[in-house]
Amino acid sequence: MSELSGTVALVTGASSGIGEATARTLAAAGATVALVARRKDRLDALAQEIGGGALAIEADITDRSQADAAVAQTVSQLGRLDILVNNAGVMLLGPIEEAPIDEWDRMLEINLRAALSMTKAALPHLLSAADSDPRRVADLINISSTAGRQVKKGSAVYNLTKHGLGAFSESFRQEFSRRHLRVGVVEPGAVVSELRDHLRDGVREANLQRLEQMEPLQPQDVADAVLFIVTRPRHQTINELLVRPTEQDD
Repeated sequence: MSELSGTVALVTGASSGIGEATARTLAAAGATVALVARRKDRLDALAQEIGGGALAIEADITDRSQADAAVAQTVSQLGRLDILVNNAGVMLLGPIEEAPIDEWDRMLEINLRAALSMTKAALPHLLSAADSDPRRVADLINISSTAGRQVKKGSAVYNLTKHGLGAFSESFRQEFSRRHLRVGVVEPGAVVSELRDHLRDGVREANLQRLEQMEPLQPQDVADAVLFIVTRPRHQTINELLVRPTEQDD
């Protein structure tokens, strides 16, 4: 029997990059996966590829009502929720003085508020799964970044959102650990993804140049970290997992 047979996982930002790789990986381990993102065409293609009852849900989870509806649809159609992966996020870098404030708002909405909305909506279902077969444990996985462990100029609000996600996760751990609802924070270093597509001119080129100076992580590397966390035995929790490219020196 596969490690996650009989479980249901919901992955946000599942239409590309880390989210897409994570959805594939959890499905391969036996989970039925709900795929949540705004690009329905990509979700439909991924759901067909994954099979196994994968559910494509088009939603803008910065809208709390849509976040609530995505969780409700998952539980209604798939029967339960054992694993929530808060992966959706944006990385809008650049000096504070030059940064458009709407970029800050966007990071706060997606990186923090959307994750909080999804977590709140999923909480009763995760607790129910933690108290029932087949695993008698449930998992909340928050995809953070090395930016949640260190602060660098040019990433002030991105740092803010990722440090905030880490702080929320630690408080969550303290509140729910004895109820076997685990929380794991994955902190990737430089990863090949679409995050850089949203950077402003000038900032994008500098970031890509930095990426070219190393062999970066692939989305599958991060997906493997997620799978490692959620397949630990019931008595064990991996609360933080930092994954950097070997050549990344910051």
